[in-house]
Amino acid sequence: MTDAFYTFEKLLHPLMTNRFYLKAILFLPLLAISVCRAQNLPQHDWLVNPPKTKAHIYVSGGEISLDNGLVKRTFLLKPNVACIDYVNLVNGQQLLRAVKPEGSIAIDGKSYSIGGVYGQTENAYLQTDSVGKYVAHDEDLRFVSYEVSELKPFVHWQPKGWAMNMRQPTGKEIAFIYRSPEAALKDITVKIHYELYDGIPLIVKWLSVENGSSKTITIGRTKNEILALTEEESAVVGTAEQMKKQHGIYVETNYAFNNAMRYDLSDKTTHWLADSSYTSQVNYNYQTPCLLEVYPEKVTAVDVKPGAVFKSVRTYELLMDSYDRERRGLAIRKMYRTVAPWTTENPIFMHLVSHNDGEVYRAIDQCSATGYEALILSFGSNCDMEDTSAANISRWTKIAAYAHSKNIKIGGYSLFSSRRIDDEDDVIDPATGKPDATAFFGHAPCMGSKWGLAYIAKLESFIGHTGFDIFENDGPYPGDVCASTTHPGHKTLGDSQWRQMELQKGLYHWCAEHGVYVNAPDWYFLDGTNKIAIGYREVNFSLPREDQKILNRQNIYDGLWEKTPSMSWGFVPLTKYQGGGPEAVLEPLSEHLNDYEQLMMQYYGAGVQACYRGPRLYDNEKTKQAVIKTIRWYKKYRPILNSDIIHLRRADGRDWDGIMHVNPGLKTKALVMLYNPLHIPIKRTIRLPLYYAGLTSTAIVSEQGNSPVKYTLNRDYTINFTFSIPAASYTWFVVE
Repeated sequence: MTDAFYTFEKLLHPLMTNRFYLKAILFLPLLAISVCRAQNLPQHDWLVNPPKTKAHIYVSGGEISLDNGLVKRTFLLKPNVACIDYVNLVNGQQLLRAVKPEGSIAIDGKSYSIGGVYGQTENAYLQTDSVGKYVAHDEDLRFVSYEVSELKPFVHWQPKGWAMNMRQPTGKEIAFIYRSPEAALKDITVKIHYELYDGIPLIVKWLSVENGSSKTITIGRTKNEILALTEEESAVVGTAEQMKKQHGIYVETNYAFNNAMRYDLSDKTTHWLADSSYTSQVNYNYQTPCLLEVYPEKVTAVDVKPGAVFKSVRTYELLMDSYDRERRGLAIRKMYRTVAPWTTENPIFMHLVSHNDGEVYRAIDQCSATGYEALILSFGSNCDMEDTSAANISRWTKIAAYAHSKNIKIGGYSLFSSRRIDDEDDVIDPATGKPDATAFFGHAPCMGSKWGLAYIAKLESFIGHTGFDIFENDGPYPGDVCASTTHPGHKTLGDSQWRQMELQKGLYHWCAEHGVYVNAPDWYFLDGTNKIAIGYREVNFSLPREDQKILNRQNIYDGLWEKTPSMSWGFVPLTKYQGGGPEAVLEPLSEHLNDYEQLMMQYYGAGVQACYRGPRLYDNEKTKQAVIKTIRWYKKYRPILNSDIIHLRRADGRDWDGIMHVNPGLKTKALVMLYNPLHIPIKRTIRLPLYYAGLTSTAIVSEQGNSPVKYTLNRDYTINFTFSIPAASYTWFVVE
């Protein structure tokens, strides 16, 4: 209660004039009570302390509820399945305003609603006492039964290195089973699956179609989610594109592409639409974006053979209790650590540029000597993973065995996109019927072509036979469609994108199941990949080193709002890259040791592995010791450095900048990295936010592990913190 009064006392202070004082004092207790109910204090906050409640599925009369203490979703079963309640139990927000079908599907050219009831006339809100009067449509797919089971792993990940989370998620799954009353579809079973996870306000929804008939059926547009959600903005004028889309629900699917550095720019399945049946909305032209539909827009014709099963995209629905960017990002990061624990794997690797095997052996030795854990043969190196000849397999098997004898993992790079194969195997432009340079990166092969299918087989053969541990895949990520009717991996334009995505995801699932770590420059985290580029412009590495340091810190700051540190890689070219003179390069390393060391500390201090791309990690003993010191420091603080980032101040070259790692589950609750870009020493006092560190009363802070100082937390979970940083340098603090 004390914290609540303090919060509102600050809010009301400007109103404490003679005119408003009495009213404010009388109103304050009511406000305090309200905030005590709504405010997330650390001991009750699911982002700070994992809740003890588990996922449950309750059956009561004609209703079924999914409830884990953080989210609740309730379904009516008769006269057909309909979602009638979808509530965020953290803040009490009701998301649902109207009943819609549970999905829809086109089979052999005819579209069917899945579940759903009808009769609601006012679509601004739903009163559940009237739902019992609603009716079902005869032509819709009808509910027949349900199945409840424990949550099963979607990707059978086999971890082989350091990871923050080595555990697959737990929870419950329920599948509602539907069939059509039409005789032609009597052997077709449609299931809508809901997965409820322990400890997080998340539900994953997907659809499957089992073809039990004796003929091939064609699946057209499939909507695996349709929700009439409460609007987030009431604007009299404006289009759906102009109005706010930061909803109380965050939605993404495992169907993303277009070289994504931010998920919301790449998702091609989540559609926020206007709802024409919502006639009482404020918007004059009925354009409020309050109808959510999930479907891949370019997938229109996928054949399902007798006995086969079609599975839709998986929709991840994470309920949000705030509009604060940091808190929303923390929730999304928590989701990834939960549903995709492989993204917390984070090996320390070098990106080797090699021309001969001798350079590879030397790099393995340097990795071993400095504490590195992995070596990746970078682009332009002497490793061809598409060469599956006996001689090449034997050669790299021997090198991999040597790396493993030194406890070093090894991997290679392979380019798929932005390369031309031939007219037969490249993607065909639907407008011209030719392999024109109209793919996302100009020319690109089709994954469903003969060459593409052989490419997958060669990679799996090379990795499987040599024992390689890491695969760095440069594409295929554009999501290109292909109008070819002769490629064996897809049938027509209508299934080309879907089939290519299936093939690519199949490769990534294979890698995860065989313990192969995957760097892939697109958003395939939910299908087994481990890391993506943090977001940078390659030509910037031709700029002076002083510029690069600041730009790299900006990249780190900007790239870790919705990704954990382990989900990103940065870039530190050691030799000339994209142009630039002597002022840009780090080689010879010993002559630019301060810059080399700070670049390492910036990345390792953020928990981000960078591609240290060059022929070597050190060039003399002094450089070697500097690398060893940095790696030892990183390994000592590895758990906290791989924990969540709190954004303190973005690098702008004008004053200090910094980030802070937090983890209430560790002895080290926080680790702060601070930088001074100025050419003079600085001393600053800031309010350091420790709410997400889980600290509530005191904090013990030590600079670089020395001379601990005890602080008392302010009521807003901050401390008044003073620090000094030498000119053009950095420092770090541990908080316990």
